[in-house]
Amino acid sequence: MAKSPPETPDQNWSESTGDTPLPSRRAMREAQDARNAQAALDAQAALDAQAEQSADPAAVPAANEAPGTAQAPAARRAPRAAQPPAPLAYWSAPVAPDSAYPSTADSAAERSVANTGVRAEAPQPPVSAPSAAAAEADQADQNPFAGLGFGTMPDSAPASADGPGGPAVAGRPNSRANRRAQLADHPGTEKKKSRKGAVGCLVVLLVVLGLMGAAALALQGPISQFIASTQPPEDYEGSGSGEVLVMIHNGDTGSDIATTLLDQDVVKSYDAFYDLLLAQPTDPVFQPGAYLLASQMSAQAALEALQNPESRQELTVVIPEGTAAVDVLSSIAEGTDIPLADLQAAAADLSGFGLPAEATSLEGFLFPATYTFQPATSAHDAIKTLVDRQFEALDAAGVAPADRWKTIVMASLIQREAGLAPDYFKVSRVFYNRLDPAQWESGKLESDATVAYGTGNTHLVTTTDDERRDANNPYNTYVHPGPPVGPISNPGDLAIDAALHPAEGTWLFFVTWNLDTGETIFSTTVDEHDAGVTKWLDWMDDHPEYG
Repeated sequence: MAKSPPETPDQNWSESTGDTPLPSRRAMREAQDARNAQAALDAQAALDAQAEQSADPAAVPAANEAPGTAQAPAARRAPRAAQPPAPLAYWSAPVAPDSAYPSTADSAAERSVANTGVRAEAPQPPVSAPSAAAAEADQADQNPFAGLGFGTMPDSAPASADGPGGPAVAGRPNSRANRRAQLADHPGTEKKKSRKGAVGCLVVLLVVLGLMGAAALALQGPISQFIASTQPPEDYEGSGSGEVLVMIHNGDTGSDIATTLLDQDVVKSYDAFYDLLLAQPTDPVFQPGAYLLASQMSAQAALEALQNPESRQELTVVIPEGTAAVDVLSSIAEGTDIPLADLQAAAADLSGFGLPAEATSLEGFLFPATYTFQPATSAHDAIKTLVDRQFEALDAAGVAPADRWKTIVMASLIQREAGLAPDYFKVSRVFYNRLDPAQWESGKLESDATVAYGTGNTHLVTTTDDERRDANNPYNTYVHPGPPVGPISNPGDLAIDAALHPAEGTWLFFVTWNLDTGETIFSTTVDEHDAGVTKWLDWMDDHPEYG
């Protein structure tokens, strides 16, 4: 394997340092030939001068001849002995005056004196300095590597050791070390700093930030739950304002009462009231009936009001929208002194209430509102008060007596399925679109609320697969096409209005994904609806209290 020359600047043969390049062999041979020719001319000139002196005895000896020196004629006429060639010179630079090595010209003259006895000094022809272009051409001709940039003289020698070109470098000017030194000083040849290190650091930083973000997202739920567990539940302050009638039913638990108070904005949170109940030294006892409370009360103020006999409203009943008929009768019994058995018997005889011919029960015709009855009101009269109020609502909405049945059936369905007020009209449109064979070929409404009602569950709208496949349930709209066989709740004014004035749209599906807020997703395609159902199921997993 070839090895590269040393990287340090080397010295030339004469032990001197500098930027002068070594001459080529051709140049050295030509210089030697010139010196030999000059020595021959010098010898011939010396012979000619000796001949002239022999012809003219009066001639003065040569200036270089020693005084009193006489040479024999034979010696002068003797043929010139052959001059040995001058030794090969490797450097043509002049020798210092005090050097021990004579110059080539001096050596030739001495040899002439030794052979002829005469030192001759012939005038030297003037030699003009070659032009820069000629010198450069001659150098290029002498340097076989000139085309490759090696062995050439630098463009200009530095003016000083520390001149513009930088400090002088000893040895060959075009050695690898000198070339690197020159490139290092050149402003245009500075190495660019590598950007790989910066890019690598940026990638690592982005990966770390991504991992931190993913960890924060994954831990967001547990962290929120932990923080919530260490904080007291949200609660209002003070005794509130305004008036709110709250109905407590027979058999309600503390959890049921907390939910009722939250739904009517009496307390700020479920936990605020329920935790307060659990902290009591003895379990509070609540009498069924209507209680006059205020809006946005503290949990403590609400508890004190429910335990105050003066807050209970005598003969007052509160019927919320969407309440089923069986629960309405229980509320009347709880708010009045009318026995529940009397109410159930009166409800079984439909002849005295003026219901449509299609009606088989009071369902749908007990208008939801707050009622205060007079003492000694009978069961029949109490029920007829609610039925007459529903007829007034239908008349006010412009429903003809002949249309009361179908209007109440659709309104009761909307009342149970819709959540937020603006959604009532969209829900109405979905059911009407499904009743249109051009848009929904099967004609099945597929309402969970109807299936649940047929199973006797009047408080939830969730169902099981088996319940949805049960053809024996006459209210199962997953199996039986068209509207349900009868009302499934007692609707209010808003639901009646939505049944009469559905929104414009092509929706065929909807799902109430947040049962706390009533937020609902409406969609036209199956894929859109499946995404909404997935969102609802995820919410249900986080709220097991809804079953």
